[in-house]
Amino acid sequence: MAFDFLVPVADKVLAHCELLPEQSIGKNIYVHTAQKGLPVLANASMAIVGVRESRNAFEKKTEKLDTTGIRIQLYKLLMGNWNSTLVDMGDIEEGESVEDTYFVVKEIVAGLLEENIIPIIIGATQDITYPTYRAFDGIRSMINLVSIDSRFDFGMDDELISSHSYMSKIITDKPNNLFNFSNLAYQSYFNAQEEMDLMERLFFDACRLGELTADISVAEPTLRDANMVSLDARAIRASEMGMSDNFSPNGLTGREICALSRYAGLSDRVDVFGVYEMDNNMQSYQLVSQIIWYFIEGYNFRVKESPYLNKEDFVKYNVPTEIENLVFYKSNLTNRWWIELPSIYGSHTKTNTMSLLPCTEKDYLDACDQNIPERWFKAYKKGYN
Repeated sequence: MAFDFLVPVADKVLAHCELLPEQSIGKNIYVHTAQKGLPVLANASMAIVGVRESRNAFEKKTEKLDTTGIRIQLYKLLMGNWNSTLVDMGDIEEGESVEDTYFVVKEIVAGLLEENIIPIIIGATQDITYPTYRAFDGIRSMINLVSIDSRFDFGMDDELISSHSYMSKIITDKPNNLFNFSNLAYQSYFNAQEEMDLMERLFFDACRLGELTADISVAEPTLRDANMVSLDARAIRASEMGMSDNFSPNGLTGREICALSRYAGLSDRVDVFGVYEMDNNMQSYQLVSQIIWYFIEGYNFRVKESPYLNKEDFVKYNVPTEIENLVFYKSNLTNRWWIELPSIYGSHTKTNTMSLLPCTEKDYLDACDQNIPERWFKAYKKGYN
């Protein structure tokens, strides 16, 4: 079984836990230890898994990811008003080949998904997104992937998968379960024009760093519609991550990345959350641990709602336009908005669960002014192609 390949959490982390207050995560998490083995997964909500594979890094790593340092900082943090059960499964070390590591990652993530447990992946390199995506094979037919990244990661050569080209592998590999890809916080000077053109041709969504930092809430509908979220820490500016050479002066702040992480946690569709490409320094450990904390915080405030299930909790708005009569819904409980998609959209995706597209109040106001929301228009065109 793939779980047999998991390496226990280091004794150094367990020793630090002895000194922590009772309200800390370290005192309230079930941990894979050398003495007791794997924790029982019954009733678990989320599982932390470290992946130390880095051989496909675009810029070769000079040292292994120190998951122990991240865990020490995460375990120090105090719990919120949470009802979820956390487990730490330990680490996946490098296999004999990179493909071996990918296989183990895929099997472990799939096993957790089948148990309705959300894997929180702490990975050395972002190419680990590929095997986590493949873990959905046979579990979910169509996947919405959101990447928080300064680059689109299509790469130049689809024969070689790396942390800069894994998206090409996801797009071309069979079976193709990817329905939509969204990139948040891309920076234009890191992306070739051909990559931007490809995003347009495939009707994928992209939000520039400047647009995102002007109003971080524009990312909420995108994350609400995601099945998996892949966060490249290099989207965070260098000053927030310990001034590493691998990071750019421009990027998201610590506050912004934690807000995005919380949005991901709040989404009742997100089944996998991964953080990748961090460096080994104390500031990086602290910020990554806080990113994970905010995801767990968001998860504990999830509200599963749909205007098709509980109509009395929603207000319906009809907006006539030149293309189609747009139907919006606003939740009285959370003030979140959705827009209805044409019926052909649901038949195209072979599922009835994606006939509503999350949106913002601004999308509704724009539609009232006869400006069609861009995300709706892309979904509309995708459904008819």
